Amino acid sequence: MTERQAARSDHFDGRRFFDPGGTQLRSFREFLRWRLARQAPQWPDWVADADPPLTDAPRPGEVAVTYIGHATLLLRFAGCTVLTDPIFSLRASPFASLGPKRVRPPALALEDLPKVDAVCLSHNHYDHMDLPSLRQLAARSNPPIVTGIGNGAYLAGKGLRNTIELDWWEHAEPVPGLRITYVPAQHWSRRRFWDTNRMLWGGHVIEAQGARVYFAGDTGYPAQFSAIARRLGAPDVALLPIGAYEPRWFMAPQHMNPEEAVSAHLDLGARLSIAIHFGTFCLTDEPFGAPEAALAAARLRQGVAETSFRIPAFGETIVASSP
Repeated sequence: MTERQAARSDHFDGRRFFDPGGTQLRSFREFLRWRLARQAPQWPDWVADADPPLTDAPRPGEVAVTYIGHATLLLRFAGCTVLTDPIFSLRASPFASLGPKRVRPPALALEDLPKVDAVCLSHNHYDHMDLPSLRQLAARSNPPIVTGIGNGAYLAGKGLRNTIELDWWEHAEPVPGLRITYVPAQHWSRRRFWDTNRMLWGGHVIEAQGARVYFAGDTGYPAQFSAIARRLGAPDVALLPIGAYEPRWFMAPQHMNPEEAVSAHLDLGARLSIAIHFGTFCLTDEPFGAPEAALAAARLRQGVAETSFRIPAFGETIVASSP
């Protein structure tokens, strides 16, 4: 971390990043308490989905959102293409044969992607920062990776040097006509045992050709959503995580549950929200299919129409437009 980066950030104490709202990272003792008491939830070994073809290219003011799996989405605007948190590997892990294993293939293979103009990388956890996928993308077209402070330096050490590091609320234009703002999230970071919160985490607001998309990455439920809408405008599409939320005593500070995701949708004033971060990797204690059912119930309780907060099929492309 450079002195310049530390000086410009009000959520960096000179050594580590922190949540200005006071959210505390769970301790290793609490982690052990969870893992030792855990009963493995019911998940299938493998799910085979249909692979629908991509729709035609969107028009100005539209964005075509294709759900590839977990937090990996292909965003096609008129004239540019963005990929979020690309993970095409079998495991979300530093090891080839250990760690969370995906239960369904990516709905679109990496080699079948159109040219990617930029990558939005939310943070450094293994289910979001997947080095094999990033290296394959670099070999194809070497798109710039827009991410938080510290992640770029880490990636450069792994041979991935085309990065743009941002603090919260900073923005960049990786290609003409594409504006990406890095925004706060209630989460944390760790790549190795000794680097907890040494790299920043966050979400992205992506704007191109009159369309605005908010990609949350990983986040708990704080007051940041209203601030994002107030400072940057309500999104045409919000990509909100609904999975990896049980048990609540452990996960609540870092992962929203479906009820909170609906509240986030309302806080943002999003014209359309799309559920992400479910049905791909078994990371926590909720059963397979539980996030989708809980989201449907939460929509009903909070008076949000199914058409306003959609659960995408894997591989489905949803086209949305600005007003």
